[in-house]
Amino acid sequence: MTLRTLTRRELNRAILERQLLLRRERVPAIDVVERLVGMQAQVPTDPYTGLWSRIADFDPLELSADLQERRVVRAVMMMRTTIHLVSARDCLEIRPLIQPVVERQWRYSPFAKALAGLDIDEVLSAGLALLVERPQTAGAIGKRLAERWPDRDASSLGYAIRWLVPIVQIPPRGIWGRGGQPVLETVERWLGASLSKSASVDEVVLRYLGAFGPATAKDASVWSWLTGLGEVVERLRPRLVTYRDEAGRELFDVPDAPLPDPDTPAPVRLLPEFDNILLSHDDRSRMGDIDFRGLPWWHGSVLVDGFLAGTWRPERRPGGLTIRIGLYRPMTDVELADLEAEAAGLVAFLGPDGEGDMQVVDVGRAD
Repeated sequence: MTLRTLTRRELNRAILERQLLLRRERVPAIDVVERLVGMQAQVPTDPYTGLWSRIADFDPLELSADLQERRVVRAVMMMRTTIHLVSARDCLEIRPLIQPVVERQWRYSPFAKALAGLDIDEVLSAGLALLVERPQTAGAIGKRLAERWPDRDASSLGYAIRWLVPIVQIPPRGIWGRGGQPVLETVERWLGASLSKSASVDEVVLRYLGAFGPATAKDASVWSWLTGLGEVVERLRPRLVTYRDEAGRELFDVPDAPLPDPDTPAPVRLLPEFDNILLSHDDRSRMGDIDFRGLPWWHGSVLVDGFLAGTWRPERRPGGLTIRIGLYRPMTDVELADLEAEAAGLVAFLGPDGEGDMQVVDVGRAD
């Protein structure tokens, strides 16, 4: 059977549809967080910007309430074992699956090298005992642990807990308009539930394909850092549909997933830093026809006609907030007008008084 070949533009429109970037929709914030299998949250405000780009009339206080009421959490999850915003149930189900990833990355970290020779299980046990007393920052935990191991680097001791123990960063960290230090608590104590003992990697791969597909097994590995996904995809093959991309790679997808017309209009979007739509494939050409891995980068990404066209950053000034945009290619007058309108909306969302402007630098001067 000859597989249908999907063009780069078809793949682009497919992921934009699944990521709610072809139109803003009126849906609860937690539903979007789950649909995307989590959102990058290294910068605490970035999930708010990401949801503003996807939800019509998004109210940031809705997400803050979800955090305070423990429906969503900030936890070490997929994608480079960084902090992600995920639903509570996804945290309990998915976090156990990435423990091998966490441990693998720890072995190559400078913190692990600084603790070489220590019984790391003993360190973790001591750190967990400190968290029983009260939630604490990794720095505070490290200082307490250094009293027991005074010849070891305190920050590395604290990072052992932050890295290897399933933890969440509790509010006010990540609360709209407030913020705070990254205070740690264990997942199970914060959520009052146990981590799953029957978590399914098959289900995670299906979730990935629903949010980022059609995609290869290698793409799923790049997103999750899990290994052995080729075998998982083969096991799932009877439940999947298959295509090829223009380079001949076999792509997998969940049945009935949307594949919009490649000529579907795609509005300008300003996405936050590290948005997973740009980082979740081995072949990133569906999001740009340039090698953007080596491009100058400021903060967030600018999508024009669905493809990466530049980078942006917020700059707070006495007169309000300026969205400074560096473009990687020339814009038409219509594209610039659309970009200005989107930037004005973002200023109104992020600006302290909803006031500010947009500043575009010359092409090639994004650095």
